[in-house]
Amino acid sequence: MAEKNKAETITQRPKLDTEDIKRRLDMMDQRLDNIDSIVSAVVERVMSQPIAINITCPYCGKNVEISVIGSQKPGKK
Repeated sequence: MAEKNKAETITQRPKLDTEDIKRRLDMMDQRLDNIDSIVSAVVERVMSQPIAINITCPYCGKNVEISVIGSQKPGKK
């Protein structure tokens, strides 16, 4: 009985045509472009100032400091 229900749901799914696939790929491309823009803006901002991250080891309790110093290329503001 479970196999019969499974077979029915597979045949009832609408088939994707090429236009629908193209539309979905374009939407995904736009989303990736937006993510890229956001990440680039964050990286540019981070590279203009030093950052220090303090982490406490959960096992020994020691503090670990990670410093990142960025530099901007000349001509970029």
